[in-house]
Amino acid sequence: MEDTAVRLEKIIAKLREQSFRITPQRMAILKILLNSSDHPSVEEVYRQVKVDFPTTSLATIYKTVHLLKELGEILEIRLAADRNRYDGKRPYPHPHLICTECSNIIDPEVGFIEQITSEIEDSSGYQVLSHQLEFFGICPNCQKR
Repeated sequence: MEDTAVRLEKIIAKLREQSFRITPQRMAILKILLNSSDHPSVEEVYRQVKVDFPTTSLATIYKTVHLLKELGEILEIRLAADRNRYDGKRPYPHPHLICTECSNIIDPEVGFIEQITSEIEDSSGYQVLSHQLEFFGICPNCQKR
């Protein structure tokens, strides 16, 4: 994965190419999503942005997150029992390990996804465009409780 600062500059360039404004609030949202390894919800991003930009609206966060998702720069993790969460560090399909007790999400390091995707394409004739693979369990911290 490329350096966060390089990726940030590429995203900014992409936004400018498509005539989107680069506001301080949008920069703050981007930085939070690119630097967060805990897959924040929109509400969590909002709380963090409000610290430096107290007049920012929740709608601004939703619009920016939606835009970044549409541009393929963040990955949305849809959770039935919880709010959607977002992955800005790894905006491509990869597995997630989700704690059913505290809703913590981590990215397990596994190397078999490409092989499975290729096998599925070969056996079905489909061209796989995306996937979601989520494992649910109880994290080590919740197991200790």
